[in-house]
Amino acid sequence: MRMKKIQFIGLGLVAALLAGCQTVSKAPVIERSADNAPAEASKPTDAAKSAKPADTRGTYVVKKGDTLYRIALDHGQSYSDIVTWNNLKNPNDIKVDQVLRVTPPEGAPQTGSVTVGSGVEVRPLTTAPAANNKTGPRGDKKPYSDAILAELQKADGPAAPSAGATASIPKPDPVIAPPVVKQPEAPASDADVVDWMWPSDGKVIATFDESKNKGLDISGKLGQAVLAAGAGKVMYAGSGIRGYGNLVIIKHSSNLLSAYAHNKSILVKEGDAITKGQKIAEMGSSDSDSVKLHFEIRQQGKPVDPSKFLPGR
Repeated sequence: MRMKKIQFIGLGLVAALLAGCQTVSKAPVIERSADNAPAEASKPTDAAKSAKPADTRGTYVVKKGDTLYRIALDHGQSYSDIVTWNNLKNPNDIKVDQVLRVTPPEGAPQTGSVTVGSGVEVRPLTTAPAANNKTGPRGDKKPYSDAILAELQKADGPAAPSAGATASIPKPDPVIAPPVVKQPEAPASDADVVDWMWPSDGKVIATFDESKNKGLDISGKLGQAVLAAGAGKVMYAGSGIRGYGNLVIIKHSSNLLSAYAHNKSILVKEGDAITKGQKIAEMGSSDSDSVKLHFEIRQQGKPVDPSKFLPGR
């Protein structure tokens, strides 16, 4: 009896050990490395697919021989503005292939839309259109013909009276057209706003040629008065642009400026408000082989023929 009890206890221990082995067994562990990552992780996100290259409008890439003054003149901008827009610590140290902003930076987002950090533009909801408004094309599309046009006009017009109806249709009152009022013509450009005059009384010795001479050359005597061709503000006064000598640039409007080169001396400074006919310099031969005034008019930074703006002599 005692032996049977010991055997029974032994069998119970063996069964318990077998059950423990089954519960302690662990699931296999799979190591995940960068090479074993799911294929989806290596795919570019929608945001990456939709990413666009940076907008290069309003910028200029510096070329060999460029100066900041020349870049400002060619783009019709103030030298000091370009320095500010590009945070230039040393304006005289610009490098080839350097990208410069030549237009004002964009302002805040437009009213009515907000750009959040995720790059998603959120716009306010608008009220639904009225039920009787036509917000889309007709459901049935038919080829154009005179018969189809007449059918559509009948469908849009008032319902025709039935065959037995005797209602009379009143005659419309005669329509009297209002008198035609001629609207004043708007100025074609800023050129109509500027009241131009000749900057010197000398003889024109070289005319405008877009490829060779970007303005007019006017002869004169050393020290002869150089006058502002129109009212405006001095945008530049100095000798930093190669080939122009002592140069004055006056900005007359958002799109128009005038330039006066090869002066003996300059009588104004940057930022001065100038009136038409004001003496701004004295004629000379700086960076030139003879005494003369080189006069340019630029529209949106592009040289144009001054004779088309100046009054006849």
